Amino acid sequence: MEFIVPQFIEKEAKIVGPFTFKQFVFIGTAGGICLVLFFILPFYVFIIAAVILLGGAFALALLKIKKISLPVFIKNFFIFIFKPKVYLWKKKTGPQKFLIKEKVEKEKEEIKKKTELKIAKGSRLNELFTHIETK
Repeated sequence: MEFIVPQFIEKEAKIVGPFTFKQFVFIGTAGGICLVLFFILPFYVFIIAAVILLGGAFALALLKIKKISLPVFIKNFFIFIFKPKVYLWKKKTGPQKFLIKEKVEKEKEEIKKKTELKIAKGSRLNELFTHIETK
């Protein structure tokens, strides 16, 4: 059975008209704030606030800089500003050396166990080895 593999799956789905969910949230939130401000502020102040709010909302929703959306661009900007730019290498001292030393010692013990001669207890060879070791 053949299946059609969808292309361009990295695109976000259009939920409300021509807008994705994120875009709709930006524009809808600004629109809701503007609606509240309409009843609170005098008309000339409302117009100025509405232009600023809706302009910012449409910029956040639709503006792209070098194929990167404005919210991602702003996030990357702040990450760049607040992260340190110079990396100083500091030699680590402590547990790593001990771990490596223990590991090497364990490996040496394993090799020693593997290469040891297996000598029967009652054999003449065992007597010779014990005689050589005591000297």
